[in-house]
Amino acid sequence: MFNGQAVSLKPLEDGLVELVLDLQGEAVNKLNTLTMAELDAAVTELEQAETVRGLLISSAKDAFVVGADITEFQQMFSLPEAQLEQLISRSHALYSRIESLPFPTLSAVNGMALGGGCELALSTDFRVLDKTARIGLPEVTLGICPGWGGTVRLSRLIDAGTALQWMMTGKPQKAAVALATGLADQVVDSAELRSAALELLQQAVQGKQDYRAKRAQKQNALEDTTALEAVAEQAGCKLDPNYPAPGTILELVRRHAKLPFEQALAAEVDTFVKLASSDVVKSLVGLFLNDQLLKKKARGLGKQATPVTKSAVLGAGIMGGGVAFQSASTGTPILMKDIRDEALELGIKTASGLLNKQIEKGRLDEAGKQAVLAGITPTLDYDAFGGVDIVVEAVVENPAVKAAVLADVEQKVADNTVLASNTSTISIDQLAKSVSRPENFCGMHFFNPVHLMPLVEVIRGSQTSDATIARTVAYATAMGKTPIVVNDCPGFLVNRILFPYFNAFNRLLLDGVEFERIDRVMEAFGWPMGPAYLADVVGIDTLVHADHVMQEGFPQRMGHDGEVIAEALLGADHLGQKNGKGFYEYGVDENGRRFKKAHETAQQLISNRVKVDVEMSDQEIIDRMMIPLCLEAALCLEEGIVESPAEVDMGLILGLGFPRFRGGALRYIDTLGLQEFADRAESHQSQGPLYQLTPGFRARLAEGRTYY
Repeated sequence: MFNGQAVSLKPLEDGLVELVLDLQGEAVNKLNTLTMAELDAAVTELEQAETVRGLLISSAKDAFVVGADITEFQQMFSLPEAQLEQLISRSHALYSRIESLPFPTLSAVNGMALGGGCELALSTDFRVLDKTARIGLPEVTLGICPGWGGTVRLSRLIDAGTALQWMMTGKPQKAAVALATGLADQVVDSAELRSAALELLQQAVQGKQDYRAKRAQKQNALEDTTALEAVAEQAGCKLDPNYPAPGTILELVRRHAKLPFEQALAAEVDTFVKLASSDVVKSLVGLFLNDQLLKKKARGLGKQATPVTKSAVLGAGIMGGGVAFQSASTGTPILMKDIRDEALELGIKTASGLLNKQIEKGRLDEAGKQAVLAGITPTLDYDAFGGVDIVVEAVVENPAVKAAVLADVEQKVADNTVLASNTSTISIDQLAKSVSRPENFCGMHFFNPVHLMPLVEVIRGSQTSDATIARTVAYATAMGKTPIVVNDCPGFLVNRILFPYFNAFNRLLLDGVEFERIDRVMEAFGWPMGPAYLADVVGIDTLVHADHVMQEGFPQRMGHDGEVIAEALLGADHLGQKNGKGFYEYGVDENGRRFKKAHETAQQLISNRVKVDVEMSDQEIIDRMMIPLCLEAALCLEEGIVESPAEVDMGLILGLGFPRFRGGALRYIDTLGLQEFADRAESHQSQGPLYQLTPGFRARLAEGRTYY
């Protein structure tokens, strides 16, 4: 009948036809331009066939359809609105043609059916899922709404309030949930999927199942919108204006709930087109593609690596204990060494506490907890270190102590064992002087708390071998982390870019801008916490130490013009959250509620050092804070600290919590426009070297190039 590179039609017995999705050359089915064109051709053939009595849609791969091809989105979304509207309308029309075929249709869903794949399944009359299937509409995570009829069909097929919650969160649903809500007609074991699907389709052909009633249910307007209004009332106060898609989906479904089917679909097309052209979508789609690039690079290095079957960590403190927990919980046994029994006990207690939280959330049982703990072997000696593939040194952030520990452990491991230092600031080349096999040594910078922060910076020293980098990246990936390979420099990637931001913060304080106001402005900009609060979370002592390292490493740029407020706070024994006083005071009130309020001592210390009160708008505060950070990000790219803009921006997103809807520092520059950013930077030239445009930036601006 039809045999393409992604879609084929196969005649079965009794007038049934099977449409098989099998995109050649790909591990999964994606609804790319080729697939949609072939699907259109296959549907045309089905419409013209006179002997077909029923259609089964199935996948030859492990997943049904993972969605549209997101790599095509950037080009597609840059089209003029009228052209994009025509393109989306064609897909709408194709799915409506499937829904209007003159015989019953059924989707046999295995694995993932997401986005356009879910919408394809919704266009058929019946859906049979295997027990492992996940189905849903995650478009909101890219800043858009479902665009191929999903907002209309799902909200009319199942409870509209439930449908709305699914679309506003984007969370894929398990097969059992799909069955309970009415999205799935049956859920069966994987081995029975095909036979069960064919049996149900035969029943529809024979009139034992009313497929026309199924179609009518998806197409009829809603009579009762009470559930929608309830969700709207609950969600209204939780909507984040920086992410417009959830609220837009809410209003879209409320608007089209009582419209005729075709008008409802038209409303969806219009909404999709308007969302797709936004800067938020460019950022979120860009982040998805950046993430795919990082995963591709990690997979490539992983293929070159000797697998890590056993690891070790030196130090059972907060970081070392976190590394031990993460390694064991993801399947790599680990030795946890310290010089004190009480430290080892604390490390095990920390891991146990994290596992207990997973049990409380229903993600783990007691047997699973014990299995993870069995993967952590506490030890006071090096006796078993001869059998480990990688050692993560996580002792105190002191070059002399780290050097001594690294030199010591190197004598106890095999000649090919990788040594990795978990340092946030100390030069890898400096530490490499303490080992006799520097080719086996690199940095492996975890972020705190280890179990929550996804980023790991893998730092290449000047003598680090490719094999060492490959094994360390493979280990980080096996731990469920996102590794980024960084060349050695003070602060590496993330902290190097962060400290110009703190430098700018200090300058604003000396200009008389209250730290509470700066925090409010930067949190409104999208940061999860403002710079004063972030300093308290990091620890004022840690901040000051790292700032000294950055000043020593980049004395011309990162020196301070005036006193350093963090140093004054440290001198007054303000350590931040760790002792309850930093820029803010932390405690518990008489009702047992935690509080955070500006610390009077901090306010006084700052007031005594203000040089001059400067009138300043919120936008000026944002520019003063963001320009140094963005220019340092550009400089890291120019100096080859990382290879691509994607790695710069993903480091900031995953390591610092840079606002996702802004896409990272370099994406932020692109969004503003390089000329606009240059104008803003040049208006603040008097603030010093951190505000000077870099040579690479000037070259891009002159050549009309962007970062992406």
